[in-house]
Amino acid sequence: MRLRHIEVIQALMHGGSLSAAAELLQLPQDTISAALQEAETQSGLLLFARVRGRLQPTDEALALAHGLNQLDGPLEQIRRLAAELRLHQETPLRVICTEALAHRLLPQSLAALRRRFQDTPCQLLSQPTAAIVRSLLLREGELGLSLHHPNHPDIECTALIEGKLQLLAPHGWLSPKHKYIGIQELAGQAMIGLEGQDPISLRLDAKLEGLRPAPKVQMRVQNYQMMRSMVEAGEGLAVVDPFTAAGAREAGLDVCPISPAVPVTLYALALKGSEPSAAAKALLEIVTQKAQATLGQP
Repeated sequence: MRLRHIEVIQALMHGGSLSAAAELLQLPQDTISAALQEAETQSGLLLFARVRGRLQPTDEALALAHGLNQLDGPLEQIRRLAAELRLHQETPLRVICTEALAHRLLPQSLAALRRRFQDTPCQLLSQPTAAIVRSLLLREGELGLSLHHPNHPDIECTALIEGKLQLLAPHGWLSPKHKYIGIQELAGQAMIGLEGQDPISLRLDAKLEGLRPAPKVQMRVQNYQMMRSMVEAGEGLAVVDPFTAAGAREAGLDVCPISPAVPVTLYALALKGSEPSAAAKALLEIVTQKAQATLGQP
């Protein structure tokens, strides 16, 4: 079944008549009728029956509808890409990052990039690292940024900068002398946990499990940004990545690194063997510079 057949079937499903489908697709009614006949001939199925002047989808057409609807997303992506290429004459830069980088580092970096590449359309998505890898393998994105190394044979992984996990606490909880906080000082404290299998969080949990008394974790959330929000709401302490911590410090929360330090590395991910665009290369330079500034590194 060809793409034209799919479009005609979907238009007839929505419109209920040849004339309505022709208007939806901006095609002559004869073209719609011919495409429907061709689709029915190739499939060997009666897809629409005329009932009281309207085209009624048959059971076979309804059974096909579920599968056809799943094609809407990919088809829309193709149409959008074609429109972007037609309007901009330049391939869009699609960047995918983990949640912790989507609130501060990447928006600021892309804004700086757009001042240099004004004719390059950009798209920013937030996904877990495993989903970033899938998107890169499917060529749905050009560049990924994550705090986790994916260890995938087809993904090129470049370390950009290293920071440390940081404690978030309500304003005034830490004394001015706290340049860092020993992990043993978290014993018995009310803390906010991270749900799921986040590798950094799992390393931290292994350290916290040895404390006596154990920290009291009665609230678990999905990501670091939500952990920060729960600290602001007075639900306890949290240990987060350094980029989330930078925004929290500006918002008035107490922040300091934990000791012994738990390193956090910012990685750039790309499909192995692919040649990065000029915009992608420039973005990596900007991201590195802004990450260094955020973490107070030269």
